[in-house]
Amino acid sequence: MHVEHINPGNGDDLDNLCLACPNCNLSKATAVKAVDLEIGEEVPLFNPRTQTWDEHFEWVDNHAQIRGVTPIGRATVNCFKMNRPRMVLTRRRWVQAGLHPVIKGR
Repeated sequence: MHVEHINPGNGDDLDNLCLACPNCNLSKATAVKAVDLEIGEEVPLFNPRTQTWDEHFEWVDNHAQIRGVTPIGRATVNCFKMNRPRMVLTRRRWVQAGLHPVIKGR
Protein backbone atom coordinates (compact mmCIF):
# COMPACT_ATOMS: atom_id res chain seq x y z
CA MET A 1 0.00 0.00 0.00
CA HIS A 2 1.03 3.61 -0.53
CA VAL A 3 0.42 6.49 1.83
CA GLU A 4 -1.79 8.81 -0.22
CA HIS A 5 -2.30 12.53 0.26
CA ILE A 6 -6.04 13.11 -0.10
CA ASN A 7 -5.34 16.72 -1.04
CA PRO A 8 -1.71 16.90 -2.23
CA GLY A 9 -1.43 20.57 -1.27
CA ASN A 10 -2.53 20.15 2.34
CA GLY A 11 0.58 18.64 3.93
CA ASP A 12 1.24 15.51 5.95
CA ASP A 13 -1.35 15.86 8.71
CA LEU A 14 -2.96 12.49 9.47
CA ASP A 15 -6.38 13.83 8.43
CA ASN A 16 -4.96 14.31 4.94
CA LEU A 17 -3.47 10.82 4.60
CA CYS A 18 -4.93 7.43 3.74
CA LEU A 19 -3.74 4.11 2.36
CA ALA A 20 -4.15 3.47 -1.35
CA CYS A 21 -3.06 0.67 -3.62
CA PRO A 22 -0.21 1.64 -5.95
CA ASN A 23 -2.59 1.57 -8.96
CA CYS A 24 -4.91 4.17 -7.42
CA ASN A 25 -2.15 6.31 -5.95
CA LEU A 26 -0.16 6.55 -9.16
CA SER A 27 -3.28 7.15 -11.26
CA LYS A 28 -4.50 9.93 -8.98
CA ALA A 29 -1.14 11.76 -8.87
CA THR A 30 -1.97 15.31 -7.72
CA ALA A 31 -5.64 15.36 -8.77
CA VAL A 32 -8.33 16.53 -6.36
CA LYS A 33 -11.07 16.69 -9.02
CA ALA A 34 -11.97 14.71 -12.12
CA VAL A 35 -14.66 14.66 -14.78
CA ASP A 36 -17.72 12.47 -14.31
CA LEU A 37 -18.14 11.27 -17.89
CA GLU A 38 -21.88 10.67 -17.39
CA ILE A 39 -22.70 14.31 -16.63
CA GLY A 40 -19.63 15.86 -18.28
CA GLU A 41 -18.71 17.97 -15.26
CA GLU A 42 -15.67 18.16 -13.03
CA VAL A 43 -16.39 17.02 -9.47
CA PRO A 44 -14.28 16.43 -6.34
CA LEU A 45 -12.70 13.02 -5.92
CA PHE A 46 -13.89 10.69 -3.16
CA ASN A 47 -12.51 11.61 0.27
CA PRO A 48 -12.32 8.55 2.56
CA ARG A 49 -12.04 10.80 5.63
CA THR A 50 -15.33 12.62 5.09
CA GLN A 51 -17.39 10.37 2.80
CA THR A 52 -18.78 6.84 3.01
CA TRP A 53 -17.64 4.29 0.42
CA ASP A 54 -21.06 2.62 0.15
CA GLU A 55 -22.72 5.91 -0.77
CA HIS A 56 -20.50 6.41 -3.83
CA PHE A 57 -19.50 2.91 -5.01
CA GLU A 58 -20.81 -0.61 -5.41
CA TRP A 59 -19.20 -3.93 -6.25
CA VAL A 60 -20.24 -5.60 -9.51
CA ASP A 61 -19.11 -8.66 -11.47
CA ASN A 62 -18.87 -10.83 -8.32
CA HIS A 63 -16.80 -8.18 -6.52
CA ALA A 64 -14.26 -7.94 -9.34
CA GLN A 65 -15.19 -4.42 -10.49
CA ILE A 66 -16.13 -1.19 -8.79
CA ARG A 67 -18.98 0.95 -10.13
CA GLY A 68 -19.39 4.58 -9.18
CA VAL A 69 -23.02 5.33 -8.33
CA THR A 70 -22.66 9.10 -7.86
CA PRO A 71 -20.76 11.73 -9.84
CA ILE A 72 -17.99 11.60 -7.22
CA GLY A 73 -17.87 7.81 -7.39
CA ARG A 74 -17.83 7.67 -11.19
CA ALA A 75 -15.13 10.35 -11.47
CA THR A 76 -13.02 8.58 -8.85
CA VAL A 77 -13.32 5.17 -10.52
CA ASN A 78 -12.32 6.73 -13.84
CA CYS A 79 -9.46 8.88 -12.48
CA PHE A 80 -7.96 6.10 -10.34
CA LYS A 81 -8.40 3.52 -13.13
CA MET A 82 -9.95 1.22 -10.55
CA ASN A 83 -11.10 -1.32 -13.14
CA ARG A 84 -7.88 -1.80 -15.05
CA PRO A 85 -7.80 -5.35 -16.41
CA ARG A 86 -4.95 -6.25 -14.05
CA MET A 87 -6.90 -5.04 -11.02
CA VAL A 88 -10.06 -6.89 -12.09
CA LEU A 89 -8.05 -10.10 -12.53
CA THR A 90 -6.40 -9.58 -9.14
CA ARG A 91 -9.79 -9.13 -7.45
CA ARG A 92 -11.11 -12.26 -9.17
CA ARG A 93 -8.20 -14.21 -7.74
CA TRP A 94 -8.82 -12.75 -4.29
CA VAL A 95 -12.48 -13.81 -4.53
CA GLN A 96 -11.44 -17.35 -5.54
CA ALA A 97 -9.05 -17.50 -2.58
CA GLY A 98 -11.75 -16.30 -0.17
CA LEU A 99 -9.88 -13.07 0.57
CA HIS A 100 -12.29 -10.66 -1.08
CA PRO A 101 -14.62 -9.06 -0.29
CA VAL A 102 -13.50 -8.39 3.23
CA ILE A 103 -16.42 -9.11 5.55
CA LYS A 104 -16.48 -7.05 8.73
CA GLY A 105 -15.96 -9.27 11.75
CA ARG A 106 -14.24 -12.00 9.74
